[in-house]
Amino acid sequence: MIKRTIEENIKQQLQGKRKIIVLYGPRQVGKTTLINSVISDFRGKVLKINADEQLYNDVLSSRDFSKLKGLTEGYDLLFIDEAQRVTDIGINLKILYDNLPELKIIVTGSSSLDLANRVNEPLTGRIITNNLYPISILEWQNFTGLNNFEINRQLEELILYGMYPEIFSWQNFNQKRKYLEDLCNSYLYKDILSLANIKYPEKLNQLLKLLAYQTGQLVSLQELATTLQIHRDALTNYINLLEKSFVIFRLSGLNRNLRKEVVKMDKIYFYDTGVRNTLINDFNSLQFRNDKGQLWENFILSERMKVNAYNETFVNSYFWRTYSGAELDLVEEKDGRITGYEFKWGSKNSKAPVSWTENYKASSFSCINTENFMQWLKQDEKII
Repeated sequence: MIKRTIEENIKQQLQGKRKIIVLYGPRQVGKTTLINSVISDFRGKVLKINADEQLYNDVLSSRDFSKLKGLTEGYDLLFIDEAQRVTDIGINLKILYDNLPELKIIVTGSSSLDLANRVNEPLTGRIITNNLYPISILEWQNFTGLNNFEINRQLEELILYGMYPEIFSWQNFNQKRKYLEDLCNSYLYKDILSLANIKYPEKLNQLLKLLAYQTGQLVSLQELATTLQIHRDALTNYINLLEKSFVIFRLSGLNRNLRKEVVKMDKIYFYDTGVRNTLINDFNSLQFRNDKGQLWENFILSERMKVNAYNETFVNSYFWRTYSGAELDLVEEKDGRITGYEFKWGSKNSKAPVSWTENYKASSFSCINTENFMQWLKQDEKII
């Protein structure tokens, strides 16, 4: 099993001050496997429940303490998998938490959308939340023992097929593509459609393809809405839905000088480049692709996001662009310090734009390419 960086975090949470531990993440990302590993050496009696099973679902949504107590009596730890399936899960967890002070609770959800809405308000002050993403390249290196040079030789395959755990169990490229197609059809669409009232589901598919083609580019919501022939409010709702379902994430523009800097449009990226390539049905070698720069930018941003999240690094992330065309792919603001980054495929290097150094004199700058990206990601790596 590939050891996940946040496993030790969750173990410490389980041993620390009593809280309900919540693990969010998309389907197939390894949430159940991770929690089973966390609780494998737990000293106490564990009740594992899959909320897809109606028998347990009825009790867990009952708001009846006698039923809830009857279900959990004699157990030291309750693990609810796919907890977003339970009606009023937050209120029922609150009843358990408030009335059974010795019971430890862990829940997982395949989408933060429904689970977050049902959990956050009833359980204010009672929960610790964690996010699990596709395998990080640092987790993959720790698992395989490959050095940076050997990882670099695998880089194109990792970018093309992405980092979902099961993708590593398939050796044949056709099998990898088939898995990704099944993954997209099962979680990108069906789960999202079941969790929200989407009036035109076919528009969601069209939107994802448009976003896939515009990876790394400024995205105009009005232009997308016009192309899809839907209201801008509906489009905004779709994008929020895709964000909460761990399909895409956004970067906003750094806003320090409104007259010079582009801040009204966002850039949108995919959590997994394999999913992005599946949406546009393109797995050609990078040497034959015009979008290899976009793919590299998306891949490295996703990896940086994982590192920051797992290390609990409190950082604000932006892109930077001026109306004159100067730009940086990533700007991080941490503890008052600003650092700009430009991503280049291969061994290419670059200098900071003159307008960046003139306007942000106290900032620093780095060019991240395929030769130094592993060292960059490892700067604050949490040892696992």
